Formats: sequence, structure tokens, C-alpha cells
Amino acid sequence: MVLSKTASESDVSIHSTFASRYVRASLPRFKMPENSIPKEAAFQIINDELMLDGNPRLNLASFVTTWMEPECDKLIMASINKNYVDMDEYPVTTELQNRCVNMIAHLFNAPLGDSETAVGVGTVGSSEAIMLAGLAFKRKWQNKRKAEGKPYDKPNIVTGANVQVCWEKFARYFEVELKEVKLSDGYYVMDPEKAVQMVDENTICVAAILGSTLNGEFEDVKLLNDLLVEKNKSTGWDTPIHVDAASGGFIAPFIYPELEWDFRLPLVKSINVSGHKYGLVYAGIGWVIWRNKEDLPEELIFHINYLGADQPTFTLNFSKGSSQVIAQYYQLIRLGYEGYKNVMENCRDNMLVLKQGLEKTGKFNIVSKDIGVPLVAFSLKDNSLHNEFEVSDMLRRFGWIVPAYTMPPDAQHVTVLRVVIREDFSRTLAERLVIDIGKVLHELETLPSRISAKIVLANEEKDAVADKEKKDVQNETREIIAAWRKLVIQRKKMNGVC
Repeated sequence: MVLSKTASESDVSIHSTFASRYVRASLPRFKMPENSIPKEAAFQIINDELMLDGNPRLNLASFVTTWMEPECDKLIMASINKNYVDMDEYPVTTELQNRCVNMIAHLFNAPLGDSETAVGVGTVGSSEAIMLAGLAFKRKWQNKRKAEGKPYDKPNIVTGANVQVCWEKFARYFEVELKEVKLSDGYYVMDPEKAVQMVDENTICVAAILGSTLNGEFEDVKLLNDLLVEKNKSTGWDTPIHVDAASGGFIAPFIYPELEWDFRLPLVKSINVSGHKYGLVYAGIGWVIWRNKEDLPEELIFHINYLGADQPTFTLNFSKGSSQVIAQYYQLIRLGYEGYKNVMENCRDNMLVLKQGLEKTGKFNIVSKDIGVPLVAFSLKDNSLHNEFEVSDMLRRFGWIVPAYTMPPDAQHVTVLRVVIREDFSRTLAERLVIDIGKVLHELETLPSRISAKIVLANEEKDAVADKEKKDVQNETREIIAAWRKLVIQRKKMNGVC
């Protein structure tokens, strides 16, 4: 959600050259128009404005899928008018959602029997999935504390400072203390040893990130699990782990199958993953999977029957479209294990092409890791004259959207650029980006540094002030001279009077 704001008084109407064939008067921008307009005009007005958006394919800031096959686009459009929550009216859509949950649970090595169904739910993204998982941890911890007759009003959760903002939202919205493990120079993910040290009897879970937003690195969930097992044994606690696999959940199973991060580890009780990232679906779908039924308190599940049959629901919202669920099922059966593996290997290969191209310039330090989410995070070796924000800004002239940002505490002195490699980012685009980055660097070398520019600007302002002061003195002198002349003339006239 973006907080809205109004424009200036001079920018209150929407104009469109082509739409003027149908509409002669401008439309109000922030009020509903009094009269209807032709559908052609409405389309053209909106289409004209949308042309000023960036190109999604060149938006290298986003992890979200920007391309799907035409056949899947048709399925999305065919189901765009179906409300996912109407399970009794759309039973097949509900069945497809259940199939997706079970496929993903098996992909994450959930301990399921032959006839046992997985416990999970589709969401609008990993943010909602994390909220639901966090609520389950909080309620289970509270129930246990109540049964033991202990205080249950100060829950906390341990994460790294590199977590996505949705964790901060969960902590603030649901009144849970967020205990963050600070980062350090050269180590930009949560340190498992420091995390376990911060765990206490009020910790509802430790959240590990499989694919940091900052540099794509996988946190060491296996080490975290082993250390936490030992601490639980010595303290009598049973602090669990949640894995935020929003980015890495559809990567690790296919190209790093030997990596232990999922339900193979006994303390991992729930996992979230974004279907709209490397699940290869357009924005609007996420998943949360629980290890078993005991890890999702029954009192959090609501049962409704006013849409038909009894329907269990555990979501933060109610109505939502069915299209993304259907699209996820399409990708899972269309690609299969082989197809996902090929896509992820291709992304990794293109990431290496970009990384090697940047290294050849000799201008950058690579901050990301080869094993992790396929992205390249890099910083300038020398940013004393020009910084990463200037590089990001100048790349937009070539159409590229490459974000620049500072690291969280205690590595906030480090600034990086990040390029996310998605399925639709080809080797050709990677090579083209390296060329354009080279052009930007060459142009920056011909420009004065931002520090020099500030000095020049300061000197210009100082000179302007001095000139103003000089002019003020001159004007004051002229006014004094003019006043004396006037006085002398008046006295002469008075002296001539008898």
C-alpha cells in the first residue's frame, strides 16, 4: 500500500491528445467526474499515463516474475472473475490450491505419510504468509505459558537485521518484540551463534532467511538448528525455527538439493515461499507450509458456511482472485522438477556472466555469493568521487532500473547496487548491462566529483552573497549622496529668499 498524496493546484486535470476526439473537457484528477465518457477515451487516457511507467523486464530491482507463457496468460484471464474464497462454488479451484500446497510441502521434505495431506495455505504473498506463521508461533507459545502458569505478555522473535520489512510489520502489528542480530562488515546475514545467544524463554521462534533481500545469501539454517537443539536441551525450552524462503524456496530444492534448510531439520516448524518470485507466477501469490497439524493451533482456523458448505479459512484477508493459484498450478505441472531446475540453472549461469563482466571492469567489489539467490550485489571500490547512487541514477537513462541502498546496522556505511536475475533476464541482456555500466563509469570520470560540485556550489553561493552585500553598500551610498544633494538644493533655494 502506498500512501496517497494530492498534486499541486496547477496539476488537477488529466489531458490526453487522442482522447480529446471523444472528450473536450479535462477530467478531474482526484474527484470522480460528473459525467460518463466513452470507453475508448477512458482506455486511451489510462494507457497514455501508463506509458510513463518503467519497463518491467528492465526492472532489475524486483524479484517478482514479469513474464509467463501465453497459455498461462489465457488461463489467468479466463479465471480473473473467480473469487478464490468461494470454495463451494469453485471446488476445482480449491482442489488446485490443495494440490499446490501438497506439491510444495513434498518439495520442502515435509514428514508426510502416504495418505497424509499437507498443512498449508495460499496467500497474497510472503508478507501475509509470514504474518500467519508468526501468529501460529505466538498463539502456541502463549498456550504453553498459560498452561505452565507463567507470564505470556512479552513475546519476542529473533531475526537478523537483514530481514524484509514484513517482519518488522508483524512485530509492530501483533505486539511482538523484534530482537535483531546486527550485521558486520563483510558478513551481511544473521550469525546463528549470536542469534541463539539472544534466545530466551519468551522467544516464540527464530526466523532464518533463505535468500537475503540485500545480497541473496542463504543463512546457515542447519547450524542454527544444531545450536538451538543444544540450547533447548540445556534450558528445557522448545524454541522453534521459521524459514523465510520467500526468494530461495523455489531455488534451493532444484540446484542445491543437498543443502539442509527445510523440514529435514527437526526444529523447522513452518516455511513461507513466494510463488510470484522464483515460483514463476505474476505478483499476488505466496504459500506457507507447516510441518504438521500440531504446529497450527486449531483456534486460529475459522469455519464459515454462508457461502455453501463448511469452509475452514486461515487468512488475513477474505476475498481474492483465483488467477494466481491457477497460474501456480500451471507452472508446477508444466515445468515439473526438470523445468524448474533448468530455469534456475540458467538464472545462475546468467548471474555468473554478469558478475564476471563487472569484475573485469576492475571498479567493483562483489558483495553477493555464488551460492544463493541468483543476483549480483556490488559496490564501487572507490566511491570518494562518485557513489553508487549516481551510478543507479545514470543507468536509468539507458532504461535500466538498478537500485542502490545502504546496508542495515551495523554495516550501514556500506552502499551496494543490486541486479536480480530472473527467468526473462537473458545472457544478451547481462552483456548489454555490463556495456552500459561501463559507459556510465566513463561518463562519471569526466564529471566533477559530487564533493567538488558541492564546493563549487558553496563558493558560488558565497560569491553571490558577497556580490549582494557589495551591491547593498553601493545602493546605500547612492541613497545617502542623493539625500545630501536634495538637502543642499533645498538650502540654496531657501538662501535666495528675502
